[in-house]
Order: sequence, then C-alpha cells, then structure tokens
Amino acid sequence: MVTQSILPLRLEGACVRRNASVTIGPIDLELSAEGFTIVIGPNGAGKTTLLRMMHGMERLNAGAVTWAVPEVEARERQAFVFQVPVMMRRSVLENVAYPLRLHGWSRRKALDAAGTWLERIGLGDAAERMAPVLSGGERQKLALARALIRKPEILFLDEPCASLDGRAMREIEALLIEAHAEGTRIVMSTHDMGQARRLASDVLFVHRGAIEEAAPAEVFFKQAATRTARAFLRGDIVE
Repeated sequence: MVTQSILPLRLEGACVRRNASVTIGPIDLELSAEGFTIVIGPNGAGKTTLLRMMHGMERLNAGAVTWAVPEVEARERQAFVFQVPVMMRRSVLENVAYPLRLHGWSRRKALDAAGTWLERIGLGDAAERMAPVLSGGERQKLALARALIRKPEILFLDEPCASLDGRAMREIEALLIEAHAEGTRIVMSTHDMGQARRLASDVLFVHRGAIEEAAPAEVFFKQAATRTARAFLRGDIVE
C-alpha cells in the first residue's frame, strides 16, 4: 500500500507573539514535497521560530499550520536537529537507537540499526563512548543520525554547522546531500552563504519576522528581488 505523503505543508496567516510583540508572522507559505530549502536572514530575523513553527514546537497566536495528513501522523514522519544538539547521558550507540526504542523496536534490532548508522557517519569506533564527551562535529553527526534513522519524510535543521570547522561542515553536508537524494525533504537555516549556495534548491529570506522573499536558489543568488536581500547578500549590515 502506498503511504500518502505528509506534504505539502501549508502555513496560513501563522503568527507567533511573545510579550505582546510579534516574533514572526503572519506567514503564508506552502512547502512542496520536494526540495532542499535554505532559510537565511540576519540574526534575530525569526529563522529559528519559523522552523519551530513549521515543526509544531511553537504555539500559534493566529493562523494555522496544516499537513496533507492529520497532525498526529505528520509528527511521526518528521524530525528536527537543533543548533546545539541534546546528548542523553548514554552511549553513542544508545543515543542513536533511542528513537527506534521509543517506537517499539526491540533493543537488539534497534542497536543493530544504530550500529549500521554509526558506521555510515564515521562514528563506528565511538559506539561505546558516552555521547556527552564527543566533539562538536561528532555530536552534530550523532544528532543527524538520530534524526534520520527513522527515515523522516521531512527534516528541519537549525544552523547545524554554526560552530563547526570546515572538515566537520563538509561531513555534515555530505550526509544531508545523501539523505536528500534518498528522498528526505530538507528545510535548514544557515548563516553561511557559501553553504547556502552549495545546498539550496530554493531560498526563504527572513527579515523582521516575515518571509520577505521566496525564490529558486539560482534566481535568488543571481538577482534577489528585494533591496534588503541584495544588501544581505553583499554582506551589508541589515537590521
């Protein structure tokens, strides 16, 4: 039986307020079933809140976020990777196996699958180490494996390479490209314009709590439509 896609994801007038001021919104957006969407914009523009809104971690003050299937089903088929990933005080192997255990897999089957993923991401030799002692790049790779092990239909990532060196960034990007090629829809924020150009199929430019521009990557990076986006791409200070 063919499983219905959870996409498209639709945001209609979606708005989040904190302390009586609007953090982001109103947002009207539709995310199709395919693509590698990169979210960019100045610090404080609302990128993280937008991702959290899409994923369902933000309580809306107005509007709606809807999937092509009931929300409870959509939640089961998506994942989120934070800028600073949370490491449980367990071994690296047990951290990666944890999502499978939560969904009823036997311990042996979950650990076998986690071991396969650790080899895939280059952490096979670290399986029995405690996860909190890993380096920043290793933690991010673990978090990515933990998110991808259940083969989510869509993956949200909040600046996953923000504090990584060049080598770790290349390794994370390779994993993301591979996951995307295998069918995972990706929505990721980044402050690195080189990374954005390498990965994006389309771009959302966020400014002052609004999506100021949404365009295919080749169009956006060649000639952004708005003055603010063009200034941001030049490296000017945008507030």
